Amino acid sequence: MMVVIRLRREGTKNRPFYRVVAADQRFKRDGRFIESLGTYDPGAEKGGVTLDVEKVQSWITKGAQPTDTVRALFKKAKAAANA
Repeated sequence: MMVVIRLRREGTKNRPFYRVVAADQRFKRDGRFIESLGTYDPGAEKGGVTLDVEKVQSWITKGAQPTDTVRALFKKAKAAANA
């Protein structure tokens, strides 16, 4: 079972809202997932990223592969947590 950390799209038409989730690679983008790790609101003025950095880091150490977008969001969240 290959675990990926990816965005799960929610919200309405033209108003996207995403949840960052750990999911099995075989499942659909908006389908079943293992654990919710945070949220991302692209419409928010100040980034709109809310991630549990410790949970994401633990999944990565277990072998989960984040998508490129999630990797960039994780860097922003980690930098904000350290600042």
